[in-house]
Amino acid sequence: MRAKTRSVVLQGLLIALGVILTRFASIRVSIGGIEGIRIGVGTLPIMMAGILMGPLSGSLVGCLVDIIGYALNPMGPYMPHFTLTAALYGFIPGVIFSPFLSSRWEKVFPPRTLLWFTVLLTQLSIGLFLTPVFLNAIFHIPWKILLIPRLVSIPIQIILCYYLLDLLFKTPSLSTLFRPADTMRQNVFPHHPSRGGWFSRLPPSEERVKKSPVLKRRL
Repeated sequence: MRAKTRSVVLQGLLIALGVILTRFASIRVSIGGIEGIRIGVGTLPIMMAGILMGPLSGSLVGCLVDIIGYALNPMGPYMPHFTLTAALYGFIPGVIFSPFLSSRWEKVFPPRTLLWFTVLLTQLSIGLFLTPVFLNAIFHIPWKILLIPRLVSIPIQIILCYYLLDLLFKTPSLSTLFRPADTMRQNVFPHHPSRGGWFSRLPPSEERVKKSPVLKRRL
């Protein structure tokens, strides 16, 4: 019960953060009365949910971020297509970091390469391809209007999401917020880096070791 409570609380925190970053802390451009372009890191909490808790939890967080965000700050009509794209932002990283795949890829790719690949694949497949396809098919927005701004915004979002995720997983004071007790780790966060996965092999700097009693005990 305690493990489930911790998981629900973490999901709630990521949903709240996702709604704030997506609807209130992003640059949103209206095209023909609908939200055609969004620039920001609102997808970061959704991707984090997928990495930490798996594809199903990541998809759930993505769906709720879109639905709650639309209820609080709508722009244009509600379309379930974009709830699907929000869910995929959590599903794809969850699949990539699943135990089945990560155990095979860790023999080939270094940690940061996998993180780069995850962010790159997610942002390109959804932000640059799937979302414009839906906007063009439903609202008949010309491809030129959809793609040209995204060729500028998507690379910026990829860089921001990568470095923020890398920072969150490497900073002890932040990463401990997402590190459950050892007895809960197997069931609640099967993909968490503290289990000995990708990020646990990143060597901590000497400065971080001096400042962090947690790292001192681990070393």
